[in-house]
Amino acid sequence: MDKLMDNPWFIKILALLLAVLLYSSVPSTSKKLTDVNVPGEQTTETINDIPVKVYYDTENLVVSGIPNTVDVTLKGPITHVQSAKALRNFEVYVDLTNAEIGKQKVKLKIRNLSDKVTATLKPASVNVTVQEKITKEFKVEAEFNTNHVEDGYSAGTPEVKPNKVKITGAKSDIDLISYVKATLESNDNLKESISKEAPIQVLDKDFNKLNVSVDPETVNVTVPIKSNSKTVPINIVKKGTAPTGVTIESITLDEKEAKITGNKDVLDKTENVRVEVDISKITDNTTLTLPVIISDGITKVTPQLVKATVVVNKAEVQAEQADQAEQEKTVSSVPLKIQGLGDNLTAEVNDPTSETINLVVNGPSDSVTGLAPDDFSAVIDLSGLTEGTHDVKIQVTGPTDVKWTTNQATAKITITNNA
Repeated sequence: MDKLMDNPWFIKILALLLAVLLYSSVPSTSKKLTDVNVPGEQTTETINDIPVKVYYDTENLVVSGIPNTVDVTLKGPITHVQSAKALRNFEVYVDLTNAEIGKQKVKLKIRNLSDKVTATLKPASVNVTVQEKITKEFKVEAEFNTNHVEDGYSAGTPEVKPNKVKITGAKSDIDLISYVKATLESNDNLKESISKEAPIQVLDKDFNKLNVSVDPETVNVTVPIKSNSKTVPINIVKKGTAPTGVTIESITLDEKEAKITGNKDVLDKTENVRVEVDISKITDNTTLTLPVIISDGITKVTPQLVKATVVVNKAEVQAEQADQAEQEKTVSSVPLKIQGLGDNLTAEVNDPTSETINLVVNGPSDSVTGLAPDDFSAVIDLSGLTEGTHDVKIQVTGPTDVKWTTNQATAKITITNNA
């Protein structure tokens, strides 16, 4: 080997062989060593709810009719289809950058998808409407459910800030606007004013929501809540009858007025409240604690209790009062007297046949005790009556300090003409 290595031709031949070997080991640039020419497996997959992007002049136009999502069916090599399905790195879009105003049919397109994969869109095309975008200012109307207000309180007129908003949308939608409302939601029984942010709702005449944009989207709504109350006098109502010999000189209350709360309509009709004092059990000066009585519809009264001071006058029962005690007595056989009978006429009493009546007399005992038939006059007045039988009222007169009733109010009289 030493001799060979010293030979220059051997070295040249060895170098040539190494160069050839090295050249043959370098791979071709036109073909990868890892490439394997094997036929790929094909597949079909459907991907649902792919968002649709729309490209148009958003400052001046409004587009409607574009679906939010579509279904895309992909067909191609399984690896490419599965990659697209997993990554969703493709885009479905509608290009309306040069669209004219009006209704038109446009195709949905797809991009950023491998050229080895074909896509089918469902739907493949849609009917769209391109309209002019306009902005108009509207006044906001506040809505509030008054059923959430506590009884005895009422809601005032809601205040909206700002009270006007700018609404942007298609001219056809703007022309349909009938209501711009800010609804204040509350589930509480309110006793105090409330202030909250409320979203704006834009509705047509049938209360359908319109697809428009609102600036601002919310407003502040303040609803004043106030108590329904008024001040009224407290009336004193006496119940029962004072005991014998007791006179109620005065009744005074420590509070003369009360504050009542309730429905406004009821308050308007309520002029007073009352305290009832049962005087049948009062025999001496006393102070009573009594409730203030309110009518239906009044939910609250202040004060609820008052003190009533009762002053009485106890008179001694006099002996003469005993003498004046009521007594009843029957006075019998009071004779009937006829008057007013015309000339040439005679009268006969048919009933009562005794020509007398009986009286039941009531009055002070000293006046009733000594009464007799002569103390009364029972008269039958026949003035103006002619021949025939008549029922005539019996007119009784007697002492003025007694009362009486008769056992017979009329008499039957027969009048005869003697001419």
